[in-house]
Amino acid sequence: MAYHLEGRLLEVCDCRVLCPCWIGEDPDNGTCDSVLAYHFDRGTINGVDVAGRTVALVSHIPGNVLNGNFRVAFYLDHGATDAQQEALLNVYTGKLGGPIADFAKLVGEVVSVERTPIRFDVEGGRGTLTVGEVSHAELEPYKGPDGSTTTLSNTIFSTVPGAPVFVGKATRYRSKHAGLGHDLDMSGHNALQSTFVFDG
Repeated sequence: MAYHLEGRLLEVCDCRVLCPCWIGEDPDNGTCDSVLAYHFDRGTINGVDVAGRTVALVSHIPGNVLNGNFRVAFYLDHGATDAQQEALLNVYTGKLGGPIADFAKLVGEVVSVERTPIRFDVEGGRGTLTVGEVSHAELEPYKGPDGSTTTLSNTIFSTVPGAPVFVGKATRYRSKHAGLGHDLDMSGHNALQSTFVFDG
């Protein structure tokens, strides 16, 4: 086994609620501009401990998600060591196989790899994600009639293969990245959260 990763996902995009990409339909705007981040509560990659690290992908998806060709700026939290960066890039570029490899195949271009301060907080189902000066999002979940968080599972596309996601909305989503065409400042759009376990 090359890696074992346990953690949490926060994801926001400029599609309306709920993002149609997850069920294989075209994005609401014809394209989809997103930010997603994985925080690892526990994890090792080929013996490298990555617990406490966070990676974020700021992405432009040019059409239907299943057709791939994503353009992605990859960020690691500024506390990452060189060994952790190399290990995480090996996972998220698909070099180590496992559940992340199918997602990695959809990426056509990595426009940059940088370290930056990343804030990743989840409390009571509400989340906050800030990636340097590039992206900021505030998320809240939808609730069912019994008070539990609304859940989406068994979708044709997923950024957390094998794990359900909790459906929500972003009360605020800002993202500016000239290289990806991001110039967003909006509210009430798609947001997702998850907890995941990846073995590869």
